[in-house]
Amino acid sequence: MTETSGKKQLLHLVFGGELASLDDVQFRDLKDLDIVGIFPDYASALTAWKAKAQQTVDNAHMRYFIVHMHRLLDPQDKASGQG
Repeated sequence: MTETSGKKQLLHLVFGGELASLDDVQFRDLKDLDIVGIFPDYASALTAWKAKAQQTVDNAHMRYFIVHMHRLLDPQDKASGQG
């Protein structure tokens, strides 16, 4: 089903994985990346990010990230605001 709320989609990707070390963002094994999903706005991506980060809080090497896909798709877009 497609969302048609009339609001501009500002797509965000949430993903994570286990880092090889705490000093750099190099994943231990790219095959084990956890793609949480693509979300229509920053607020829903942040909610998903918080949930996954909380689930893995006991593993110091596990990190989750939010990628602002809308900025990659349209780098000239100035309507991005916070998200």
